[in-house]
Amino acid sequence: MRYIPLPCNRYIENRKRFTALMQPGALAIFNSNDEMPSNGDQTFPFRQNSDLLWLSGIDQELSTLIIFPDAPLPQYREILFLRKTNETIAIWEGHKLTVEEARQQSGIQTVLWNEEFDSIMTLLMNHCQSVYLNLNENDRCSWYVPYRDLRFAKEWKKKYPGHTYQRSGPLMAQLRVIKSEDEIKAMKTACNITRKAFERVLRFVKPGVMEYEIEAEITHEFIRNRANGHAYFPIIASGPAACVLHYNENNQKCKDGDVILLDFGADYANYAADMTRAIPVNGKFTKRQREVYDSVLNVKRLASKMLVPGNTLEKYHIEVGKLMEEELLKLKLITKEDIKNQNPAWPAYKKYFMHGTSHFLGLDVHDIGDRYSPMQAGMVFTCEPGIYIPEENLGIRIENDFLITDKGQTDLMADIPIEAEEIEEIMQGVHA
Repeated sequence: MRYIPLPCNRYIENRKRFTALMQPGALAIFNSNDEMPSNGDQTFPFRQNSDLLWLSGIDQELSTLIIFPDAPLPQYREILFLRKTNETIAIWEGHKLTVEEARQQSGIQTVLWNEEFDSIMTLLMNHCQSVYLNLNENDRCSWYVPYRDLRFAKEWKKKYPGHTYQRSGPLMAQLRVIKSEDEIKAMKTACNITRKAFERVLRFVKPGVMEYEIEAEITHEFIRNRANGHAYFPIIASGPAACVLHYNENNQKCKDGDVILLDFGADYANYAADMTRAIPVNGKFTKRQREVYDSVLNVKRLASKMLVPGNTLEKYHIEVGKLMEEELLKLKLITKEDIKNQNPAWPAYKKYFMHGTSHFLGLDVHDIGDRYSPMQAGMVFTCEPGIYIPEENLGIRIENDFLITDKGQTDLMADIPIEAEEIEEIMQGVHA
């Protein structure tokens, strides 16, 4: 890893919080993610399972965490199983965690090699009443690949059919959604790195640059600031491509007079930043572009004020829709007649603003959390309204990340340029 890990006390506290929610006599099992194959003998870059990382701080493949508060022997109440390294692995793949390094990072004292897993677990399964299995229960997820935790769950139930099984997913969603000070610090770092990359882009963009060149500038700034890389595939969408919500080809030339929609965020310590801006290729918005930009910015300002304890995403999105409706009327994109005749299930404003305004943010860019429960202090949400006008080859979205507090909210990206004048001023330092 190139990032500075969170302190080990954070993971000790996280496990205490999880243990407090477990049923008596229960054992919990968390597996690391797979190393995903690409082609030939290659694999994609490893990304740790977010739940295992949150509980242990271990960012290494082929790792397993066991939590068994009622284990008959104290040394088995927390166990970390790791891949045992050797000279060949060290030569070809590099350093792997030693037992002492794993203890220091996680705070777990019993660290064993994977070769001991079966014998230890046979013992522990005879003394536990039920088992918490960890599956991907993000309600935005739709996977067809039988990932490691899913394969393990099927095998474990077959091997131990007499036990009852519980879901760790609801517990993890309840715990992870409230961010600790250490997590907020990591997310602030991710936001700060994102700011540096955006300011670099503002000084780089000019008519004729390619979208992938902009992506390269962002990646350069991320890596040089110790980020893992991108928290998600970056969107560098100029002109008409800005109206494609998940555009990621990033292969077009940026033309004079167009606007570029930039949606990217750094991944630092596996925590995500998520930012969107729209900038003029030539450094100056046209009158119409500025009108649309200011409308989106106004919705963003008003919407973010509603990210407060007690509100719900359902109520919030209804109110944001009303704000957007007013702006689209001012822009003459919809009429009062359109609103009068609209389908309540798909309001008129959805023609130009068809996605949600906010989602949970944390270890994953679309983090886990109950979208139907009231907002609470410690949660982090994006706020990202947009207006997309294909007939004008114009798409504008503006997004910042917000920490909900007892007093309202804190903008984690408050120092990132967002005003149209500020963006133009920085860019025209290059274009003048």
